[in-house]
Amino acid sequence: MTVNGWIQILVFCGIILALVKPLGGYMTRVFNGERTILSLIFGPLERGLYRLAGTSDREEQHWTTYAGAMLLFNLAGFLLLYVLQRVQGSLPYNPAGMGAVPPELAFNTAASFVTNTNWQNYGGESTMSYLTQMAGMNVQNFVSAATGIAIAIVLIRAFARKSARTLGNFWVDIVRATLYVLLPICVVGTLVLVWQGVPQNLNPYTVATTLEGAQQTIAQGPVASQMMIKHLGTNGGGFFNANAAHPFENPTALVNLIHMVMIFAIGAALTNVFGRMVGSERQGWAIFAAMGVLFLAGVVVCYWAEAQGNPLVHALGIDGGNMEGKEARFGIVLSSLFAVVTTAASCGAVNAMHDSFMALGGMIPMINMMLGEIIIGGVGAGFYGILLFIVIAIFVAGLMVGRTPEYLGKKIEAKEVKMAMLAVLCLPLTMLGFTAIAIVLPTGLSSIANPGPHGFSEVLYAYTSAAANNGSAFGGLSGNTPWYNLTIGLAMLMGRFLVIIPAMAIAGSLVTKKVVPASAGTFPTHGPLFVGLLVGVIVIVGGLTFFPALALGPIVEHLAMVQAPGL
Repeated sequence: MTVNGWIQILVFCGIILALVKPLGGYMTRVFNGERTILSLIFGPLERGLYRLAGTSDREEQHWTTYAGAMLLFNLAGFLLLYVLQRVQGSLPYNPAGMGAVPPELAFNTAASFVTNTNWQNYGGESTMSYLTQMAGMNVQNFVSAATGIAIAIVLIRAFARKSARTLGNFWVDIVRATLYVLLPICVVGTLVLVWQGVPQNLNPYTVATTLEGAQQTIAQGPVASQMMIKHLGTNGGGFFNANAAHPFENPTALVNLIHMVMIFAIGAALTNVFGRMVGSERQGWAIFAAMGVLFLAGVVVCYWAEAQGNPLVHALGIDGGNMEGKEARFGIVLSSLFAVVTTAASCGAVNAMHDSFMALGGMIPMINMMLGEIIIGGVGAGFYGILLFIVIAIFVAGLMVGRTPEYLGKKIEAKEVKMAMLAVLCLPLTMLGFTAIAIVLPTGLSSIANPGPHGFSEVLYAYTSAAANNGSAFGGLSGNTPWYNLTIGLAMLMGRFLVIIPAMAIAGSLVTKKVVPASAGTFPTHGPLFVGLLVGVIVIVGGLTFFPALALGPIVEHLAMVQAPGL
């Protein structure tokens, strides 16, 4: 670890911290229906979309209606993306002549992009046409991110409103998230990426002759527009198979920094939106602090593990950190930071091969996902994920002092706790359940590249990434098989919607409750004590749930390495 490395990490953290208030304030005005600087541009289009949908910004929905609209919208997106892949060979904007995507892979990909996961069992430049990339993947990158933001806003309204019965309008929230938040940032950001050398065209692939006289096909296409929304929307799906390690996706150090900042920007700002809407920005900063503690802990461990390198290599007289699977232009620090950022935010974009990380370095991205999208998390998904843990933490605090738990004046009762636990437990059920089945079936074992603990980690990482809607992969698992396409697809759907529905039920219950005035016995939720309680509950729940599985994978792999003969 070097001083220069820590300076780069601190610069990134400083940029994120500086963005929280301005972006949070802007998003608060957007979702409160106030006029913004973009209202003159998008106002007429916004109202036209409402008329097309048969609704208006004055019409609100009960939580069940809101959830139903969300599910139907996502079902339609899933079916359209599946069909588009199956017929892409007969459609235009296909200069490389890509054929129809096989049914199991099309199912997996449709589930992946609709759930904001962007797990890819394919190489984008060798499987998907330009039209599929633009009208399929790119569209879902926007609307799946907007869906996550909308659900987060619903939960915020549940705490902010007093004795109401409605939580907003799904169609209004998703339109505003897309028009006023995602689209403007992506338009400007795409132009910056093009300036930095990221391709944005519809040209056929270029065939070049190398110095040795061989023929090489250089893929290109509408890359920059997908790169911006894949990071801002924490989607992660790359235009190219190498993802953010590809020089067309990530050509410069500035682009790499932009990618990381965009991954965290909206998720971090939503904490400020929460504080503003509930009338106390300190509440939002407390949540941001809890996220920050967990994030920095992950960065320290991952960077340390990669900087230490492999003792077996050191025994050969070769000093230095672990550069295997990393781009020389990013080095150890930016590869480690990117890995923690992309898994803390459930983005899934990668600029290094996680499969080549040291055992403990690769364990940190896995833990980030196992905790359930709560360290910044996916856009919206991270915030409603950590609110579920807040409900549990407040319940624990109430038990300790013998008082009915409450948060921001809303009593946390049996229904909210049950729904929170249901949402939290569905993730380990999916992650560990599918892993357990896969490692005892020949069809699951046949895809593992490395036997032993590392092979177990590859399978565990795959289902963890899917259920957490992250989309990154260790890289050593051959996922494009009927078994993994179907089961990982199911894991992604379960990890998305089996969390959203209980979260919506909690919002529907809380919004009807009256606000209880604070008293001498009210537990303060804006200070260090609350931050410590929240972090402790997250770590304990995650540790008790996942430690046995981690012990069979990265932990035993690390112990075997340091106990190897000759060390």
